[in-house]
Amino acid sequence: MLHEYRDVITHMKENEASNAHFLKVFAHHNELDDKITKAENGDIPLTDVELETLKKEKLLLKDEAYGMILKYKKEHSL
Repeated sequence: MLHEYRDVITHMKENEASNAHFLKVFAHHNELDDKITKAENGDIPLTDVELETLKKEKLLLKDEAYGMILKYKKEHSL
Protein backbone atom coordinates (compact mmCIF):
# COMPACT_ATOMS: atom_id res chain seq x y z
CA MET A 1 0.00 0.00 0.00
CA LEU A 2 1.25 3.45 -0.97
CA HIS A 3 4.69 2.16 -1.94
CA GLU A 4 5.88 5.63 -2.91
CA TYR A 5 5.68 6.54 0.79
CA ARG A 6 7.59 3.50 2.02
CA ASP A 7 10.21 5.65 3.79
CA VAL A 8 7.55 7.67 5.63
CA ILE A 9 5.65 4.51 6.59
CA THR A 10 8.87 2.97 7.93
CA HIS A 11 9.49 6.12 9.96
CA MET A 12 5.95 5.98 11.33
CA LYS A 13 6.37 2.31 12.29
CA GLU A 14 9.59 3.10 14.14
CA ASN A 15 7.65 5.60 16.24
CA GLU A 16 4.78 3.22 16.83
CA ALA A 17 3.69 4.58 20.20
CA SER A 18 2.66 7.89 18.65
CA ASN A 19 1.23 6.25 15.54
CA ALA A 20 -0.89 3.46 17.01
CA HIS A 21 -3.99 4.39 15.02
CA PHE A 22 -2.04 4.45 11.75
CA LEU A 23 -0.58 1.03 12.50
CA LYS A 24 -4.05 -0.35 13.21
CA VAL A 25 -5.41 1.05 9.93
CA PHE A 26 -2.36 -0.21 8.04
CA ALA A 27 -2.67 -3.72 9.50
CA HIS A 28 -6.42 -3.91 8.83
CA HIS A 29 -5.85 -2.75 5.23
CA ASN A 30 -3.30 -5.52 4.74
CA GLU A 31 -5.66 -8.12 6.26
CA LEU A 32 -8.41 -7.06 3.86
CA ASP A 33 -5.98 -7.15 0.95
CA ASP A 34 -5.05 -10.75 1.80
CA LYS A 35 -8.70 -11.75 2.16
CA ILE A 36 -9.63 -10.12 -1.16
CA THR A 37 -6.74 -11.85 -2.94
CA LYS A 38 -7.77 -15.22 -1.51
CA ALA A 39 -11.37 -14.66 -2.55
CA GLU A 40 -10.37 -13.64 -6.07
CA ASN A 41 -8.19 -16.76 -6.33
CA GLY A 42 -11.10 -18.93 -5.20
CA ASP A 43 -9.44 -19.93 -1.93
CA ILE A 44 -12.31 -18.57 0.19
CA PRO A 45 -15.93 -18.28 -0.88
CA LEU A 46 -17.39 -14.78 -1.03
CA THR A 47 -20.32 -13.42 -2.97
CA ASP A 48 -19.75 -10.57 -5.40
CA VAL A 49 -21.48 -8.23 -2.96
CA GLU A 50 -19.25 -9.33 -0.07
CA LEU A 51 -16.15 -8.91 -2.23
CA GLU A 52 -17.19 -5.42 -3.35
CA THR A 53 -17.91 -4.46 0.27
CA LEU A 54 -14.41 -5.56 1.29
CA LYS A 55 -12.86 -3.63 -1.60
CA LYS A 56 -14.73 -0.47 -0.60
CA GLU A 57 -13.67 -0.86 3.03
CA LYS A 58 -10.07 -1.39 1.92
CA LEU A 59 -10.20 1.75 -0.20
CA LEU A 60 -11.56 3.80 2.70
CA LEU A 61 -8.71 2.55 4.90
CA LYS A 62 -6.19 3.41 2.20
CA ASP A 63 -7.60 6.94 1.97
CA GLU A 64 -7.43 7.31 5.74
CA ALA A 65 -3.85 6.02 5.85
CA TYR A 66 -2.86 8.32 3.00
CA GLY A 67 -4.15 11.34 4.90
CA MET A 68 -2.23 10.31 8.01
CA ILE A 69 0.95 9.77 5.97
CA LEU A 70 0.74 13.22 4.37
CA LYS A 71 0.09 14.84 7.74
CA TYR A 72 3.00 12.99 9.35
CA LYS A 73 5.29 13.80 6.43
CA LYS A 74 4.47 17.50 6.72
CA GLU A 75 4.82 17.59 10.52
CA HIS A 76 8.20 15.86 10.40
CA SER A 77 9.54 17.58 7.26
CA LEU A 78 10.13 14.29 5.47
